[in-house]
Amino acid sequence: MARPERAGRGRLSSIDLLPDEAEADIVWVNEELRAGKRLQIDILEEFNARLADRGIAPISKSAFNRYSVRKAIQFRQLDETRRISAELAESLGTGGSDQLTIAVAEMVKTAAFQILEQGKLDPKGVMELARATQAAASAAKISADHRRKLEEEIKAKLVKAVDKMEEEIAAGPAPDAATVLKKIREDVYGIFER
Repeated sequence: MARPERAGRGRLSSIDLLPDEAEADIVWVNEELRAGKRLQIDILEEFNARLADRGIAPISKSAFNRYSVRKAIQFRQLDETRRISAELAESLGTGGSDQLTIAVAEMVKTAAFQILEQGKLDPKGVMELARATQAAASAAKISADHRRKLEEEIKAKLVKAVDKMEEEIAAGPAPDAATVLKKIREDVYGIFER
């Protein structure tokens, strides 16, 4: 699995240049760095032992330190993005899922535009970017369509429930307001009081 060129100076690290058979070990290193429960030097020693088992040359302390710093920055950015997303979702509440979907779709479109501006994509990257943008736009449309459908269903139930109550009122003595509301709740929302 070839790793993409990283941003910045444009130079790949020693870890980025490891052969494909070291992929599982790189995943392990990232998990250990993310957990933050062990000393960096201990992680490096075990990582180099794993590489040696595969017949791969060890990674130097300085190269591992640079990689660790880069990963720490990425993890912080990811944590910040998750925190912001959680706060946004919480502030929008359950009724804001459409707004959240639309906001995420717009973020994907903006990111796609920024990546395209850099002009460092191969044809496969352009295709993947186009698919991601299309999927984001589709998700926003599906979310809006789903909400519209739900609103139409509730409106139809409400109209039917009100019509039913009007017929009952016209047929006999008028029930009290609490009874009318109870019957409408039952017909529209399926909520039956005991």
